[in-house]
Amino acid sequence: MEIINTSGRRKTSVARVYLKPGNGTITVNNRDYKEYFSVPMLQGAVEQPFQLTQQEGKFDVTANITGGGITGQAQALRLAISKALVELDATVKPGLRAAGLVTRDPRMVERKKPGQKKARKRFQFSKR
Repeated sequence: MEIINTSGRRKTSVARVYLKPGNGTITVNNRDYKEYFSVPMLQGAVEQPFQLTQQEGKFDVTANITGGGITGQAQALRLAISKALVELDATVKPGLRAAGLVTRDPRMVERKKPGQKKARKRFQFSKR
């Protein structure tokens, strides 16, 4: 099996993932993922696709992540890993879909409009 290359996105974060057979090493931007994502909840999000498919420790993951904050980056990485696992073995897709891991979350920040303070907030109205 050669290296599987996929990408995942969330908000403004983009994760490019290279999955290959190995011993379970996950590297994010040339750092260990536990060092990069110091919050245990985010580490769990990264490991979730492997846990659902019972494939912990079977693949090495190398990821390049740009943009956004750490939560969006972790969710983008989770999507990219899920897509790579589906590309490797299509039988795991129903389980990942049931957990909501193969669906790209389309929610983005709404743009600021001219003549307003923010996207929806208006400037204070003065009657007189």
